[in-house]
Amino acid sequence: MGLLDRWKKQEEKKARTVKSAKTPKVQKEKIKEAIVENETKKEKSEQKAAGLLAEKIIIKPLVTEKTAVMESLNKYGFIVSRQATKEQIKRAVNELYGIKPIAVNMVNVQGKSVRFGRNNGRRSDYKKALVTLPIGKTITIHEGV
Repeated sequence: MGLLDRWKKQEEKKARTVKSAKTPKVQKEKIKEAIVENETKKEKSEQKAAGLLAEKIIIKPLVTEKTAVMESLNKYGFIVSRQATKEQIKRAVNELYGIKPIAVNMVNVQGKSVRFGRNNGRRSDYKKALVTLPIGKTITIHEGV
């Protein structure tokens, strides 16, 4: 029995060496496929980071007395996603309203602590963006409000 096992092992080794002779071509193809997959993953992540959907970046416009006064100075307020950057907000405003902003200023607003009867609570934090548009350009925010 031991002799037969030795022959089987030798045949397996020969089969492995034959397969290994073919593997460099196969490995090269696999490496190329892996590179292409990594590139597509990078592109998708870049699109995700740079192009979060405009609807997800700009949550809603700020409609307050202060922002109504600022609209005369071509400044508009929006509540935006907490992860949004200035460049993403510029792109989102351009996509939604078709106007490229001059500047974007951002403020992280801390939620206030409130009481509900005898229970203490807290309003959620949010990010506010003040977008400055070029002279002569306007946005109709108050539609449907």
